[in-house]
Amino acid sequence: MNTTPKQNSNSMLDLLLSIILPSIILMKFSTDEYLGPTGGLIIALAFPLGWGLFDLIKNRKFNFIALLGLISILLTGGIGLLALDVKWLAIKEAAVPGMIGIAVLLSVFTPYPLVRTLLFNPAVMNIKLIEEKLEQSNNRHQFEDRLMKATYFVAGSFAFSAVMNYILAKAIVTSPAGTQAFNEELGQLTLYSYPVIAIPSMLMTMGILYYLWRSIRDLTGLKLEQVVASK
Repeated sequence: MNTTPKQNSNSMLDLLLSIILPSIILMKFSTDEYLGPTGGLIIALAFPLGWGLFDLIKNRKFNFIALLGLISILLTGGIGLLALDVKWLAIKEAAVPGMIGIAVLLSVFTPYPLVRTLLFNPAVMNIKLIEEKLEQSNNRHQFEDRLMKATYFVAGSFAFSAVMNYILAKAIVTSPAGTQAFNEELGQLTLYSYPVIAIPSMLMTMGILYYLWRSIRDLTGLKLEQVVASK
């Protein structure tokens, strides 16, 4: 009974530290009378960076996507502090989800496909029961085909994020890096990226999970409560 409130609490904390507080600092406290452009950028990026490092240390396991997120934050800081051309920000914004999408596709040719890691894994589904039913119904080959389609869907969702990140960054962040205006625009980018990119990507992921569950139901006859991993 304690799992859901804890998850909700973590989600709210993640939203607060990764999006809301950095956006407020960048947009409202990066003026010379407060933190200044450099100080505001450093303080704003310290929140998601610190939270990401804390989460990695707490879980004590390698997370490829979380690591890319931390690298993305460091690159954003580097672009701002070194006053690089803002075109690099748009490229960086597109490169991170683009790299994940490519990694998803390339992982198909390895023993550890990322779709299995992200979606079809014991933490999410009752893998043992599902595989037993697939063997009994002789539908394993069909399921592998559908899992491959799910892989393309996941890669497509990251491609969507890459394109939208680039478009949003090019449209919003136009001022030179290292200036107060750059920080304010970066804050707007952080704030707008949630409804424009994060929520649609989340809906896509939910759709992919539904497709995967429906495939399992059709091929094994299992009900939802049997498919979902018990805590």
